Order: sequence, then structure tokens, then C-alpha cells
Amino acid sequence: MSAVAPEAPISPDAPASSKAPTSSEAPTSPQAADPAEASDPWRPFGPCTTAACVEAAAAVAGPVQLAVRLVAAFLVLLAGVPLSLVGRMRAAWRTELTMAWARLLLRSLGVRLEITAPESSAAPETRAAPEAGGAPQTGPAPGFGTGPGIGTGPERGALVVANHVSWLDPLVLAATLPSRLLAKREIGEWPVIRTLAAGSGVLFIDRERLSALPSAVAAVADALRAGDTVVAFPEGTTWCGRGMGRFRPAVFQAAVDAGATVRPATLRYREGAVTSTRACYVGEDSLLASIVRVAATRDLAVEVTLFAPVRPAAPTSTRPEARAALARIAESRVRANMLEPHDHR
Repeated sequence: MSAVAPEAPISPDAPASSKAPTSSEAPTSPQAADPAEASDPWRPFGPCTTAACVEAAAAVAGPVQLAVRLVAAFLVLLAGVPLSLVGRMRAAWRTELTMAWARLLLRSLGVRLEITAPESSAAPETRAAPEAGGAPQTGPAPGFGTGPGIGTGPERGALVVANHVSWLDPLVLAATLPSRLLAKREIGEWPVIRTLAAGSGVLFIDRERLSALPSAVAAVADALRAGDTVVAFPEGTTWCGRGMGRFRPAVFQAAVDAGATVRPATLRYREGAVTSTRACYVGEDSLLASIVRVAATRDLAVEVTLFAPVRPAAPTSTRPEARAALARIAESRVRANMLEPHDHR
């Protein structure tokens, strides 16, 4: 069973902690659960491991196809460096360039992207109800528009939140709609990735300093006010794709502060019509092993389901109530779309 981190304080004078909470992480493999980690309320962990969760591929790519995919992915990765420099010089092009590059990288790895939006563009949005057990309220849905390649999608200025399965997840959502990622600070220190992150407008959160959380939330709120769509993974860790953890409320404070809508999304990796765990990045898995495993899977698809937006509760509600209500509604929508409930108990 996954440990559930309590809601992190948002006040700037929050107490110091050796491990800061993260409302979202860039692709990261959670460590196997142990008593020391379980005792740390700020760092959630998933119960998944590669030995228990990763299954054999339904169909395996041949050695030549595998080699071609890996070489192509490497070349696309390198091509992202000059594109990121262009994105830094011309911010207006940044999200479109990132979107095109992410789609190309997924294609080079043999991952097919499928996007659905169950609600029509005229569907009513939900307004979060902070009262315990209160029913969500509905109303007209401003903030719906047409995004490139997604048919029905949010206009800019939404917080998109999704379940977290793989290091591929940020690429998948970047390929789905123009957006910026909320990611852990450490990826800004990796060679090549550092340049790519800067060019795509990644927002960073420092997991090691709880006191830095308010500034990270404020940065996301500023991006939302500026009209940017921001992607976050509120579980703070990865699961294998057959289940999910709790959505921690901290990042939802940015939507409350900015008055922005929250757009829940479910990510499901499939081989044919069956949920696949081949793309998951869990336990003691290494990034290289996971990349090779993805490229070696012949028919891997990722299904992105975008739900109607949720708007923060009325201004009369308190900040903790408002963000908790948003987290609760977004999580329930994402969880309901997990086709194979599996809580690892």
C-alpha cells in the first residue's frame, strides 16, 4: 500500500525539513518502500517494483528495429538542443517547438499517441465544493478552446494534472498540448536535459527544501496568470499504471491563487487493448533499462484522456479547503478512468 503524504504547508514560514514535498516531479523512479521512507511524511513512495509489475511484451521488436529506434531517439534528443535555444530566444515559439519535438521523440521510440476528450467543448465545468461531502457545482465552461492536435482542449492558463507512470509522461503531455512542466530541480543539473528544460520553459521545485515550496507554487501561479498551461503530477511518485496514489493538494494552490481552471487527465499505456506496464519507471529501475524496454516493445501506445475543467471554489472558502477540494475532484476523475484498479495490497 502506498504511503500518503499529508498536505504540505503553503505558508512561507513552513518548518524546515530534510526532504521537501513536491507537487509534481519530472520522471523519477521511486525507491522501494522501507520504514525510513515511510516515516517521512513529505516524500511519498509507490508500492510498485519492476520485478512485481513489469510484464513481458506482447510482441517484441526485432534487433534491427530496436537499434533503429534507439539511434533515432538519440538523434531527436540531440536535435532538441538547437530547438531549445530557439525557444529561449523566441518565447512565442517555445511551446509549439516543444510539442513537435516531443511527438517526434515518442514516434522514434515506437510509442503511438492517442488523445481523447470525453466531454464536448460545450460541457459544463465543475466548480470545486470545499465543504466535506459537498457536491461539485457546475456552470458554463469558459476556458475551453481548441488546442493543436487534440480536437477539444483547454485554452492557455490551465493547470493540467495527471497520474504518473513513466519518465515518458512529461513528453506525452508536451506532445498533447502546448504546456510547461513542473519538475524537480535535479533535472536542471543533468547535461543536455538542462538545456532542453530551459528551452521548453520548465518550472522547477526544490524537493530538498520545504521552505522553497511557497515560491514554487507562486511561480506556477504566475505562469497561469500569464496564460501558460502548466503540467503537474500531484502523486509525487510513479506507479506501474494499474493503480495510482493520492493527489497531494499543494500544487492546486497555484490554481486557487491564479483563479485558473484545473484539467484532469488520465495516462494509460497499452499493448493492443490491454493495459501495459512496459513503460512504467518504478522501484530500482534504471532509466537506460526503461528506455530500452520501451523501444523493444513492438506495439506500445499511450492513451491520454482529457476531462472537463474544474474551477476553484468561491473566494469565500479558505485556501486549504479550496486546494483540497480541487485535488479531491481531480483525483476522483483520473482514478475513475483507471480501467484496471490494482492497489497492490
